Amino acid sequence: MINRILIRMKVVQMLYSYLLTRSDFNILPAPESQSRDKRYAYSLYCDLLLLLVDLSGFKISNFEGRPRIERIEKRQKNDCTRIAQALASNDEMADIALGHKSFYDALAPMRLRLKTEVRESSIYKEYSRKKTQPEIQDEVAMWKAIFSTVLLRDPQLTDLIKSNPEFTHVGYDQALAMFDATLGDYSSVRSSLVDARRGLELSLDKAYELYHSLFQLMIDLTHLRELQLDEAKHKYLPTHDDLNPRLRFVENQFIKSLEENEDMQEYLKDNPISWVDDDVTLKHLLDKILESDIYKKYMDAKVTDYAADCELWYQLFKNVIVESDDLAEALESQSVYWNDDLNIMGSFVLKTIRSFASSEGKPVKLLPKYKDAEDERFGPDLFEKAIANRQDYREMIDGCLVESRWDPERLAFMDIVILTTAIAELLNFESIPTLVTVNEYTEIANYYSTPKSGQFITGMLYAIINNLKKSGKLVKE
Repeated sequence: MINRILIRMKVVQMLYSYLLTRSDFNILPAPESQSRDKRYAYSLYCDLLLLLVDLSGFKISNFEGRPRIERIEKRQKNDCTRIAQALASNDEMADIALGHKSFYDALAPMRLRLKTEVRESSIYKEYSRKKTQPEIQDEVAMWKAIFSTVLLRDPQLTDLIKSNPEFTHVGYDQALAMFDATLGDYSSVRSSLVDARRGLELSLDKAYELYHSLFQLMIDLTHLRELQLDEAKHKYLPTHDDLNPRLRFVENQFIKSLEENEDMQEYLKDNPISWVDDDVTLKHLLDKILESDIYKKYMDAKVTDYAADCELWYQLFKNVIVESDDLAEALESQSVYWNDDLNIMGSFVLKTIRSFASSEGKPVKLLPKYKDAEDERFGPDLFEKAIANRQDYREMIDGCLVESRWDPERLAFMDIVILTTAIAELLNFESIPTLVTVNEYTEIANYYSTPKSGQFITGMLYAIINNLKKSGKLVKE
């Protein structure tokens, strides 16, 4: 039910937010000043990074050429290798490994003992016993504690560290501060990425909540009208019409079926939704409904049936509720996601009302959150591919810009995000035709970016597709 059109929009939103606010995880550069303290501090800083990688189950080989850093131990539950993996993937670590081969070789006789000390420490055991996957901050805190309380108190490792002829106490302290800063930097970058992933999941959850919330709005509007009619009966000097109101609207069979729907009840059990507290929005929407020709025609009809009751709410939702500024303001106050989601979720609400109409009063299944497991994975997978390969994709974008003589500096940042996401889809989802990808991201550009972005995105994507096909990286139609 949350279709790929909406998922693409959400991925673009989250990728835009993440790339706009993130900072890259970087290994600190060598100091410009060549004082003894700073030379030693940077040398030890590099040694400590190598030590962390080494004790995390990675091996460094091929020192004669470009060193390779590869995992030699299988990942286990709650292992603590995410930092080491990030370091191993960083090109600068190969240069560090090459320049610090003597330190790496000197670790050989104490490597097994140091690994045992780490795994036998209470810090590591407490980390390993966590029932759920630890957060990246937990891994950072664990390594900082292990280095300060276990490794840097090991006599043999301490002797190795102090054997460097450039050793100074000031440099030693500076190295530890640099090491802590790098781990903290990794933590903040990874945390922002984790937050972006969670934001994507949350926004999709909120879209599905909106689907149910719009149905609950219909129910609460009906209850408000029922309350108004009841209050009119008990007012001072009620009229004949007050005492004998027409109940066709409040006895609408579609609303009754919706209230009794098992899927609706099951969702509300875990996700309580109500518009009752927003009495201003309810009152304004109900006034517009009562003033509408749709309502008057329905109330004046000689007879109605279940299909007519469904048709009333189909027309009211499409022509009165969705078009109301009151609804737009209410949605914006409840969720930052909902106004963007209303068009797509509204179409699914209308589709569901049609299902009720054709059921002739029999039980109806509300739309599931996702059509299938493949659609459920689509958003997270697309986001991950876009993040992991964004630098390569940016090179593809810049290459086409050079060919078109378009100044990369004039390219809107949202256009870069849209193109990055589109390339990720082109290259990683074989079942999606290229034409579908081009059309979908053109529409997203028309909605989110500059007035001319749709046409620009279309041209860029076709140029990128041609280049990818020429290079053999893209074979699908």
